[in-house]
Amino acid sequence: MPDIYYAGTDWQCSSGPIITRRYALTDLWPTGLASEIGGGNKDVLAAGDHPVVAIGTKADRPNNLTGVVVTYLNAFLIEVNMASKVVVKDYVSNILTYAQGVAATWAATFTIAKPVYVDDSADLPAGCRLSLSPLNSAGSGNPLAGYLHYDQDEYRNIDIGGPNATSDWPVTADNSEAVETALCIMLVNDSGQAWATIAR
Repeated sequence: MPDIYYAGTDWQCSSGPIITRRYALTDLWPTGLASEIGGGNKDVLAAGDHPVVAIGTKADRPNNLTGVVVTYLNAFLIEVNMASKVVVKDYVSNILTYAQGVAATWAATFTIAKPVYVDDSADLPAGCRLSLSPLNSAGSGNPLAGYLHYDQDEYRNIDIGGPNATSDWPVTADNSEAVETALCIMLVNDSGQAWATIAR
């Protein structure tokens, strides 16, 4: 179980695209202090942490922009990669739904291209703020972060000299309790609502 946001040299699993924009810490959630934007923030962002975050007030959920923190400079200047389709690694919970304020159902496996959401529910431990649930424990919509994706070394071996004979997917979880797993996510830079509106 994670106790800090995903950190380390392998946090980024694709070399691009990279489009960074700067935000104040108070623009991001669920990082920071409970007194900041929207309230209910739990995890304090620190140098070396690279969480996927929602941007803007919680009153706009689930239509918030999302991105991944690249650099934490200070409370007033955080650089976020806003590029759509970048692949990053972060902790994801297998929680599918909540009932009466607590997790109610869980996925038995993580599967490729399954939607992942920024989730500020108390059921998620410190360091994990992504789940498979489109709603949080209070019944509010969770912003779409992106979709589960292969890590660069998880593809089946189809080329001569490739290292992998089998795929690691689907990734086993537990359909009777919450499981947090470090997985790759292909990010989208909006909540998905804009495309849904255009499609209509």
